[in-house]
Amino acid sequence: MKKVTKKTALVTGGAGFLGSHLCDALIKKGFRVWCVDNLVTGSKNNIINLIGKEYFDFLEHDTTKPFSDKETKNLKNLDYIFNLASPASPVDYELLPEETALVNSVGITNMLKLAIKTKARFLQASTSEVYGDPLEHPQKETYWGNVNSFGARSCYKESKRFAETMVYIYLHKYKVNARLIRIFNTYGPRMRKNDGRVISNFLNQAYDGKPITVYGNGSQTRSFCFVSDLVDGICKAMFSNNTKGEIFNLGNPDEYTILEIAEKIKRLVGSKSKITLNPLPDDECMRRKPDITKAKKILGWEPKIALEEGLKATIEYYKSS
Repeated sequence: MKKVTKKTALVTGGAGFLGSHLCDALIKKGFRVWCVDNLVTGSKNNIINLIGKEYFDFLEHDTTKPFSDKETKNLKNLDYIFNLASPASPVDYELLPEETALVNSVGITNMLKLAIKTKARFLQASTSEVYGDPLEHPQKETYWGNVNSFGARSCYKESKRFAETMVYIYLHKYKVNARLIRIFNTYGPRMRKNDGRVISNFLNQAYDGKPITVYGNGSQTRSFCFVSDLVDGICKAMFSNNTKGEIFNLGNPDEYTILEIAEKIKRLVGSKSKITLNPLPDDECMRRKPDITKAKKILGWEPKIALEEGLKATIEYYKSS
């Protein structure tokens, strides 16, 4: 019987919250998976269920650095590169501003060069933060954004915009088979409890009986996508036909105010915490909601998990971890 050769996928940032779920999904789909992560914000605990499996390999590596000759040899037969490497929460990229800027400039350039060498199909994980505090609502992929280039969060927002530019250059100059996804707020199991995002903050405060801190008057909005839905969208963007050179918003278009989120989490946890209002931080986005018309049409993708269902699964994870 002829031996079936597995397709090989590389996931940078593969030990992170989102990357680890993507590694799980790819293994289930029958891929050989290389997980690359420098563990600055990722954790081996997220991939503990995969370590030791026959078709899974972990490589501790910083993508801003060149691969060694041995690593390059091991990675010569790649079919797909998912570039997810980057700090992705306000706490992380405010503590690691230089690292954040470099992974989305030097790091992505190194990965695009690897795509040229291996002829691998390439997917870059961008972010809804490239839209800044949007003047268009909901945000379509054609919107250019309203971004502050000189502020505490600029290291993330502007480096992600630069990363998109590098994808454009390598797509047109070197004919790399590349596509972009812009990820909107995502949540679910394996979110770090101290990552500083809205849902993790509110859950921590609700469980500890501390005040649930809402910034401003809580009227600013977000749209939250459960992690399994997001991973499904990532795979569809990579593996669907006719996605070369395309940009896709991936997120849940159901829009909630921050105050609504705080009240919902308080109720689901059964907390007696009070909700308090605090001054808005700098560069706070007031409204965010993806227009996913393009993803629906081309990828046949839209989220399936309702917010309350996803929050219950996340709460169960927080209880057990």
